[in-house]
Amino acid sequence: MTIDRTAFESIYAGQPRWEIGRPQKAFINVADQITGSILDSGCGTGENAFFFASRGNKVTGIDFLAEPITIAKRKATERSLTVTFLVMDALTLKNWTERFDNVIDSGLFHVFSDDDRRRYVEGLAKILKPNGRFFFLCFSDEEPGTQGPRRVSRKEIEVAFAEGWAIESIEPSQYEVRPDPKDISSSDGGPKAWFVVVRRV
Repeated sequence: MTIDRTAFESIYAGQPRWEIGRPQKAFINVADQITGSILDSGCGTGENAFFFASRGNKVTGIDFLAEPITIAKRKATERSLTVTFLVMDALTLKNWTERFDNVIDSGLFHVFSDDDRRRYVEGLAKILKPNGRFFFLCFSDEEPGTQGPRRVSRKEIEVAFAEGWAIESIEPSQYEVRPDPKDISSSDGGPKAWFVVVRRV
């Protein structure tokens, strides 16, 4: 599976359910663990990035679509917050010279095919400083049904970060999403997810 750019563009023509107008609670809960510079990989319109910028972190947000980055830049101006937003494909991270203390990812890891996932993890390893950490929220295989993105198992996470990483935690979590009366398929409280913390060694 490759990412369907057209499908994501059409979603952003409306309002994606994951754009809830605030940061995901899973990231708020670990905010005190995240110090130094941050890359928000697959940042969308920037709510998680803004949250950390408001706490004094130096934040860069990237997304492969221009539309959410345009919206994020407008929000940054409206909120008087400094975040660097770039249109950039996360699969090209290994070619980047920038280095970060942390990377956060809310909903990108699970969209990749197996091959692209390997490329993504290799890129993360390149841009994270030694002992830098990757915090991510991804769809869980405990979410029933097939609607929405690919489900990820705990085993798949362990395999993806088996070499060159230390897995600090894999915890059950949930995505906060905007209510959609037409969609009754997701779990109460939002789709089931994993919240994962891994450290580059």
